[in-house]
Amino acid sequence: MDYVTLLLAVLHVYKALGEELFWDTRVKLAETMTLDCAYPLLGTFTQMEWFKITAKKESIAIFHPVYGTVIREPYVDRVHVLKSTPELKDTVLAFYNASEADLGFYFCLLETFPFGRWEKVIQVVPPESFGMAVPPNSTVVSEPGENVTLTYELQTKGLMQQVTWEKIQSHQIDLLTCCNLSQGRSEPSKYRRQILSNCSQGMTKSFIVLPHVAASDSGLYRCSFKAGSGENETFVVRLTVSDGKTDNQSLIPKAGGLVLLLLFVILMATVLVILYIRRRAKRAQGKESQDPQNKASNNYKISFSVNQPSDGAGEDVYVNYPTFSRRPKTGI
Repeated sequence: MDYVTLLLAVLHVYKALGEELFWDTRVKLAETMTLDCAYPLLGTFTQMEWFKITAKKESIAIFHPVYGTVIREPYVDRVHVLKSTPELKDTVLAFYNASEADLGFYFCLLETFPFGRWEKVIQVVPPESFGMAVPPNSTVVSEPGENVTLTYELQTKGLMQQVTWEKIQSHQIDLLTCCNLSQGRSEPSKYRRQILSNCSQGMTKSFIVLPHVAASDSGLYRCSFKAGSGENETFVVRLTVSDGKTDNQSLIPKAGGLVLLLLFVILMATVLVILYIRRRAKRAQGKESQDPQNKASNNYKISFSVNQPSDGAGEDVYVNYPTFSRRPKTGI
């Protein structure tokens, strides 16, 4: 390793300690915690080393994709390097049974090809110093794969020194971009995914662009304009990116309900048709049973009572007789 380059990197960290923004990621101390070092640019890394920045440089672990991992004393059995493939360019330093002794600044140094060395600073703070996220001022909803632009325009008319964008999570805060308004220059982002932003002298409107968002991009994003006097103006927006799988699964119950409703309508229509047909059939049978009775009443048969009652009352007698035409007789 080129120790001159390493020394310059450490001096860069110490120089940053005297400035207000000196970390790329801030992590809340927990008994089990992880420090993530993800290379966001093209290319692959050939070697990675973790350090803790104290009064002196303290190496924690070194990882090589081919030769494996070496954990330094006294971190053996307390930390592990969670390796990923070189193509993903992502390594995680995992702490077990962490304590207040693990508070402070950590520094990951990546040897990359073909762009050389790349470093990231992570600060571990106690829970009471981590800070609480304020409620969002607005909400943006997006579908996966879209390009999302988050914008904020300064409301007060004051001389601002810098503007920053951060992503806020319950366990860590990631610095996305930092723009020096007096110089119109921004520091390269160390965030794990590509972030596009604007930076110019004296600007009062800032934005960031997240290309091809995914569900993992959902969360709180904070924009802060800061003055040299310590005054600042903050805006928080919540981004919600719907998960395509979740949406498809949520459509299944809705589609099932529509199918059941359609089947119920078809069943009810079928029952009504059957009842209607049966009623028509009963009415037809009733008419057929009445027709023979009508025919019998017009059959011109004589009906006598066999036994006449003694009181002279009897049944009515109906006689059928032929009808003759009554023509007047003519003389011969």
